[in-house]
Amino acid sequence: MNADWLTGRNADKLNATTMTTLEIVTLPAPVLRQKARPVTDFGPEFQTLIDNMIETMRQANGVGLAAPQVGRSLRMTVIEDLPKEDEDGNEIPDSRDLYVIVNPEIIWESREVVDGVEGCLSIPGYLGEVERVEAIRVRGQDRHGKKVRLRLKGWTARIFQHEIDHLNGVLFIDKLTAPENFWTEEAYQAQFEEEE
Repeated sequence: MNADWLTGRNADKLNATTMTTLEIVTLPAPVLRQKARPVTDFGPEFQTLIDNMIETMRQANGVGLAAPQVGRSLRMTVIEDLPKEDEDGNEIPDSRDLYVIVNPEIIWESREVVDGVEGCLSIPGYLGEVERVEAIRVRGQDRHGKKVRLRLKGWTARIFQHEIDHLNGVLFIDKLTAPENFWTEEAYQAQFEEEE
């Protein structure tokens, strides 16, 4: 998911010695439409993939990146929500929560739904309005295979829903609130400025 258009738990520290930026695949890459396979091997190669995905997500100014987006059909995603703000609206340094969630499954959804504008690193240059539930509970595994459960709400819940959709071959463009609620970034920005 693209951080420019979206406003926990901390994951392990990154292995800073061997991080590499990966290529983010874009539509119409077939891997983006496939249901990803479960992760069963949590060894060194998988740990390197995680670190490289975190680096790639950050370099691309994203808040989430699923393994299929780097050409790997695996049920794993990395997510880093937006920074928290102080009372004056200033970003608090080092306040972003980093998540690595493997084999995630949404096990509960709130009844409350909200519309929000989303972008995607695999569909660069476009935005769309998508309806998502406000809160979810997710179970899965951490980067080492340990079972985890998360309660998420607001933007963080939206990011998780977006990324878990990727693991099922679903993209935000499949869930638009209406066909006309899909814009280029430039058209959306112009519309936003007009409304102000």
